Amino acid sequence: MRETMKVLELDKYEIGIVINALNDLRNRLLNAKEDTEPVDEVLLKAIDAPEKKRPLVKCLTRDERKYY
Repeated sequence: MRETMKVLELDKYEIGIVINALNDLRNRLLNAKEDTEPVDEVLLKAIDAPEKKRPLVKCLTRDERKYY
């Protein structure tokens, strides 16, 4: 059976929240002397996730607009 994958589109603010939450969980696990390997893997995936470039939409200034 094939493993399913999910893709999330997160902006800079949202990825910061995810990374901070995973880091807090990792610190709690370290304090409890529990295994952090699964959290470490997900944290590294979040940090190393590729960025998707959005197309740049140029806004015209008042002088560049054409009036007919």
